[in-house]
Amino acid sequence: MALRGLVDYHVHTGFSGDSSADIHDVMRQASALGLKELCITDHIDFDYADPAFAEIDFKEYFRSLTEAAEGERYATRMLIGVEIGFQSHLPERLDALVQAHPFDFVICSTHMAEGLDFYTGDFFQGKNKVQAYDAYFAAVLEAVRKFKHFDVYGHLDAIARYGVYDDNALYYREHAEIIDAILRELIAGGKGIEINTSARRYGLTEFHPQADILKRYFALGGEIITVGSDAHRAKDVGADLAAAYALLRDIGFKRVATYCRRQPGFIEI
Repeated sequence: MALRGLVDYHVHTGFSGDSSADIHDVMRQASALGLKELCITDHIDFDYADPAFAEIDFKEYFRSLTEAAEGERYATRMLIGVEIGFQSHLPERLDALVQAHPFDFVICSTHMAEGLDFYTGDFFQGKNKVQAYDAYFAAVLEAVRKFKHFDVYGHLDAIARYGVYDDNALYYREHAEIIDAILRELIAGGKGIEINTSARRYGLTEFHPQADILKRYFALGGEIITVGSDAHRAKDVGADLAAAYALLRDIGFKRVATYCRRQPGFIEI
């Protein structure tokens, strides 16, 4: 139980279009690791390149997850959230979605920009690396200005995992102005960011976002930060959480955020 007392606030199950994880397997893994809390954050991405990401029956979602949590009485507490994929034409639809359901926690993420998919590589066509990454951050900035019904922004520099360049590394100094604008907007709006450990499972050396961005968020006064594995398989629940917590402590963070019915709380780290 090496992760006893830690929390994982980004986990997917078979309700996500890119996961087949069974909720009971997820919760058994969380309990075996000694996690204090785990938040299910399945994908909803309206108008995404793959329509499977917009197909969640939220009545069944809440029924199934609640039944799993209450029926087995796992040692780990389960929260029910959602990961929303923002696109510029969707704010009103996303507002309505969040307000219609009793989520504990809402992650806002950018999985497409300019109507183009990162995963397929379409977004990168005709752009050099700096142009592409700046365009991605411009989409994120638009999201945090237009959409207010979320709690943290997900995997803030995840564009680096999809790059099509000889060197896909993202350097904070090359995008400092727009990244700072995003961080300031989040802080002013009472929103946070997450440290997402999945980057290592994609072969990257840092987390999302990278340490330089986490340090800048801290320097600007950012306090709300969650930690998530972004697991799509039960065996990845809790992956690299201990290293992420250690990095946060090294930077100077004293606590991480937790949520219940969209209200933040904090636990000391």
